[in-house]
Amino acid sequence: MNFIKSLTDRVATKKGAWITVILWLVLMIGISAGPKLGDYKVTNFQSLPSDAQSMVAQIKLDEYFPKDQGTPGIYVFHNPQGELQIQDAITIIDGIKQENFEGIESIVDISKLPPQALSAFLSEDKTTLIVPMNLKAGLGNAEYAEINDKTTELGIKIAQRLNINFYITGPAGIAGDTVKLFESADLKLLFATIAIILALLIIIYRSPLLAIIPLFATVVVYQIVNQTVALLGMGGLEINNATTSIMSILLFAAVIDYSLFVFSRYREELNYYEDKYEAMRVAMRATATPVLFAGGTVFAAMIILYFANFRDYQNFAPVFGAAMIIIMIASVTLIPALFALFGRKAFWPKVPIYGEEKEVKHGIWGPIAKFVVTKPGLVGGTVLLFLVLTAINVFNLDYEFNSVKNFPENLPSRVAFEIVEEKFNKGDLAQTTVLVTGEGLTQEQLQEITTNFLEKEDISSARPSGLSDNGKYGKITVSLKENPYSIEAIEFLGELRDEYATYRLSNNKEVELSYAGTTAKLVDEQQVNNQDIIKIVILETLLILLLLLVLTRSIKMPIYMMATILISFVSALGLGIFLVDALFGFDAISTRAPVYAFIFLVALGIDYNIILVSRFLEERKYQNVKDALEIAIRNTGGVISSAGIILAATFAALMTMPITDLFIFGFIVAIGIIIDTFLVRGMLLPSLILFFEKDSK
Repeated sequence: MNFIKSLTDRVATKKGAWITVILWLVLMIGISAGPKLGDYKVTNFQSLPSDAQSMVAQIKLDEYFPKDQGTPGIYVFHNPQGELQIQDAITIIDGIKQENFEGIESIVDISKLPPQALSAFLSEDKTTLIVPMNLKAGLGNAEYAEINDKTTELGIKIAQRLNINFYITGPAGIAGDTVKLFESADLKLLFATIAIILALLIIIYRSPLLAIIPLFATVVVYQIVNQTVALLGMGGLEINNATTSIMSILLFAAVIDYSLFVFSRYREELNYYEDKYEAMRVAMRATATPVLFAGGTVFAAMIILYFANFRDYQNFAPVFGAAMIIIMIASVTLIPALFALFGRKAFWPKVPIYGEEKEVKHGIWGPIAKFVVTKPGLVGGTVLLFLVLTAINVFNLDYEFNSVKNFPENLPSRVAFEIVEEKFNKGDLAQTTVLVTGEGLTQEQLQEITTNFLEKEDISSARPSGLSDNGKYGKITVSLKENPYSIEAIEFLGELRDEYATYRLSNNKEVELSYAGTTAKLVDEQQVNNQDIIKIVILETLLILLLLLVLTRSIKMPIYMMATILISFVSALGLGIFLVDALFGFDAISTRAPVYAFIFLVALGIDYNIILVSRFLEERKYQNVKDALEIAIRNTGGVISSAGIILAATFAALMTMPITDLFIFGFIVAIGIIIDTFLVRGMLLPSLILFFEKDSK
C-alpha cells in the first residue's frame, strides 16, 4: 500500500491538488469528443445465450426459412363504440402503403382475403381487427421508432376521420416505443438523482459546499464513465439500455458514498492539524485503503457476473467494471484534491477550528454506540428476529414474465397489446413455432404432427406453416390457450418440449422437434436464470469471504460478516415484495429483480462492513474490544447512516422510471440499504463482534 500512500500524499499538497483537478477536467473535455453512448444502446437486447434451445431453434428457422427474418408487428384497428367497418381498416392501410415508408417489408393485404380467412383477424364482437405486418430485417431500434412514429402519425390522422383507434404493437411496435421510453426516462432519472442527492446533502450537513463538491466530482466522473462505455460500444460491446440506467445510479451512489467517507475523516483531522493539506494527507492515509478496498470489492463482485449465462447479467460486468475502476481512482485523487483546495471553507457554516475540539461531537450515534456495547445480546437478538421474520416472506415470491407489463399503462403498444389480449385468443399474441427436422418430409407428415398437437388440451390451434424445398425442414405454428407470457404457458411448453423433443411418425421414421418463439424463450429464461442465481450467490459469497479474510486477517470474522450481509439481503427481498404488493399493487416481480438486488445489496453492503471493521481494527491496536468497538460505531455511525440515507434515496430515484423492473428493483434496494445501514451495520454486526472477538489475556 506504499504506492497508495505516496499517491495520496502527492494529491494532498497545494500543487498536487491543482494538478489533479486540472488533469481530470482535461480528460473529461478530451474524451467528450469521442463517440456518444446513445449510439450503442439497444432496447431489444437478446438476454439468452446463443446456445439456449429456443435460440438455436430460431437461428435454424432464420436459416431454413429466410423470408421470415423480418421483425413482426401488428396493426390494431379498434372501435370502442361498436362494430368496426373492415373498409375503414383498408383505408388506413392503403394510406400507409401509399406513403411507401422505408423499412416496412410487408403488410397483410386483407382486401384480398376470403371472408373465412378474414374472420381469423376479426374479434368475435367485431370491434377489433388485427393485421400482421413485418419490418425489414437488420433495422436498429431507433429506426423502429422512426418508422412507427411516421406510421402512427399517419394512421391516427386517418383513423380520427373514421372515428376509430389505430395502434401498432407486437415486437416491432414494442421495440419502437421502448426506445422513446428510455430516452426520456434516462434524462428524468439523471435530474431526479441530482436533485435528491443535492437536497439530502444540504439537509444532512447544512453546508452548500459539502453538497456541491461531491456532486461536481460526480458529474466529472459521470461524463468520463459514459464516454468510456461508449468506447467499449464502439469496440463491439452491445449495451443494454437497462444496464446504463442502473450504472448511472451506481455511479452517483458510489462517488457520493466515498466522498462522505473522505470528508468525514478530513473534518475529524482538521481539529488536529492547522494546515488543511496536512490534515488531508493524514485523513487519506487512514481512508484511502478501506475506500479502495470497498470499491475493489464492488468491482470484483461485478466481474463475477462474467460467469453468468444470462446476457443481461453478463452485460453488467464490463460496463460496471469500467465504471468502478474510474470511481475508485477518483475517490483517492479527484475527491480529496477538491476538498483539500477548499479546506475548512468546504464545511461552512460549521467550520472545524484547529485545537478547539479534541473530539468531534457524535450526536445520536454516541448514545447508540454506548447502548449497543452495553446490551449486545438484547440489541443483536431483536434485530436478528426482525430480519428472520421479514425474510420468511420470500416464500411468497412470484415471478412476472410478461415484459409488456413492464411499461406504462398508457404506452400505445401496451394499450394495443391489452386490447388484443382481451378480444382475441390469448395464445395468438405470441405464437410458438415448432421446427421439424428429418429426411423427405411431406405436408401430410407435418399435418400428422399437427393433429397430435391439437389433441393437447393446452393448445388452441396448430397448423403447418412451411416446408423447405429439400424436404429436410418443416415448421408448425402453434397457439396456446393460455397467455403465452403466463406461468401456466411456460410450464406447459417446458413439458411439451421435453416430451416432444423427437416424434415417431406413423411410418416409424423419427424426426426432431425444436421450439422457438416468445414462450420458448421464457422457458429458457426461467431455467438459465435459476441456474445463474445459484452460481452468482455462491461465487459472490466465496469472493467476498476471501476479500474479508485479507482485510481482517481472521477466519471467523469474515464468516459472520458475510452472514449478516446474506440475512440482510433475504430480509430486504422478503419485506420488499410484501411492500411493493401492499403499496403499489405489484403481486409478482421480474426474475431479474432478485439478482440485481443481490448484486447491489451485497456489493454495496460490504462497503459499510469494511468502513466499520477497518475503524474497529485501527482502534483495536490501542483499546480493548469493547472500547474499540464503541469508538468505531461512534465515529463511523454518522457517516455510514448519512451515506446509507443518500444511497437509499439514490436507488429510490429509479422509482421515477416508467419501467416496472427498475421501479421494483430501486424500491427493494432502497429498503435493503436502510436495513443494512441502521440495523445490520449499526447494531447486529457490532453485537456479533462483541460475541466472537475477545481480548487477549
